[in-house]
Amino acid sequence: MPGRYWMALLLVAAAAGLVLLGITGSLAPSLLITLLPATSTAHTFASLFWGLIIGGILFAILLFLRQYTLLATIVVALHLYVDWYLGLLAMAQVIALLLLLIFFMARSPDYPWTEPRLLWLWLLYLGLGLFPAIQGSRILKDFFFYYPNTIVGALLIFWLGHLVARDIASLRTLFQFLTSFAALLALHTIILGLTGKFLLSSGSVDAYVAQQGNYFSNDIGVNRYGGFFIDPNWNGTFFAMMIFVSFGLLLQSSSWPGKLFYLGTTLIMLPALLFTYSAGALLATGAGILCFIILAGDARYRIQIPFCLLMVTSFAVFIFPDQVGRILQRSSGGNLPLRMGAWETALAVIAANPLTGVGIGLTNYLLRAEPFRVAAQYIPLDHPHESYLEMGAMAGLPFLFVFLLLLTFAVRQALRYWMAADKSTRTLLGGGIAAIVALSVNSLTINAWTLPPIAELGWLILGALSSPLLARYIAPIKSQKDANSLIKTQVQSTKERTVLTQPLSFSAATLKTQTSRQAQRKDEM
Repeated sequence: MPGRYWMALLLVAAAAGLVLLGITGSLAPSLLITLLPATSTAHTFASLFWGLIIGGILFAILLFLRQYTLLATIVVALHLYVDWYLGLLAMAQVIALLLLLIFFMARSPDYPWTEPRLLWLWLLYLGLGLFPAIQGSRILKDFFFYYPNTIVGALLIFWLGHLVARDIASLRTLFQFLTSFAALLALHTIILGLTGKFLLSSGSVDAYVAQQGNYFSNDIGVNRYGGFFIDPNWNGTFFAMMIFVSFGLLLQSSSWPGKLFYLGTTLIMLPALLFTYSAGALLATGAGILCFIILAGDARYRIQIPFCLLMVTSFAVFIFPDQVGRILQRSSGGNLPLRMGAWETALAVIAANPLTGVGIGLTNYLLRAEPFRVAAQYIPLDHPHESYLEMGAMAGLPFLFVFLLLLTFAVRQALRYWMAADKSTRTLLGGGIAAIVALSVNSLTINAWTLPPIAELGWLILGALSSPLLARYIAPIKSQKDANSLIKTQVQSTKERTVLTQPLSFSAATLKTQTSRQAQRKDEM
């Protein structure tokens, strides 16, 4: 009876909660639009009310099921679509912080807690970025665009990557979810390129893209497609990264269905990359290919990878000859003179403000970089189209130096794991490291490391690759292999000792029995 009573009470409470949720859901959007400030972000939040409620329920279910790698992928997806594309700015960072708190409170031997190495350097990174962020916040949107996302968000997502990659299987699962997500975005871009229809579009973003001339490239005479990243260069950066994560899973998989699936995801991402017509992404892909060949886990892969790339390239040229020809045409010219002018302007800004920069913010840079604009930059720009120069010009050289240190130390740790891993795991790690190399190279031609949705993906992958929790599974692998012969020798010697000691123990027992019998006979006599 008491159990039934509490069950009935729980059902009544759940029913009442659902009724209250329905009433709140019907009234909340209009109330939020009335009460919140008249901004596009506030109206977006109000219109997404039901989506947030349903998402919260799904979040709780996945959390209960401990699907942490899927939750990390959802954080990346929400940051791209809700924060970036719809303009809600920093909801994903709040979820990431919540996940970190849950990891800390629910820590256990199966789900351990860890902290980033060089945490003091991360805190220095946050401190060095705070003053330039305040200095450059001419509008509130610029502050929330940069500091919570690009700076604080880097630490949160990097830390989250540490925690979700608690072993090799978790790292593989995270890469599988990210690859599946990338394949969906690739299909979205291909549909957009072939039909011109943008699925799940936003009216305000459509108006902005139309204002930009639908990113029509005069030098090659076609529209370029940015998808949810809006700008085609950023969309190209994303696919230039994720191709290597997918390719690493392809070579690491031991089953034919798995290999066919990852081959399919790789082949889907390739035409999506071509539809962006991004020369910088093409250059980054080439750098990633070289890195991946070097970091291949097996000598056979160093032969198979160029062969596979030749097949993929032939497939691309045969199926999409127009796109390949136009992207090669654009790589030979395009907006390179304007880009070089933007870089010269940024160097002049850094020379005049080397310590703290002119302030972090697009509007602020547009205004404060104008006195330093060179003739080659024939139009005003709100960023220098290069991540490293952007950090130096907006936040100062110390901030840029600390960023490079954090990036270098994380890649160094990932390479240490790669050196200690077996061949199969090396392929998985090599794909992730090649993705980071592609992102870093592409950041020389576009603001990739400083764009929140791309930077968040990069920090998540890098945090997973360099997780301290992986040391328990990767570091002992090579020493265990080296000790195999010693273990066999020890087992064999143990068997030999057992065989030798059994007759001795039997003889001793027999001798003892004989001695006792002889003693009894003497007593009888």
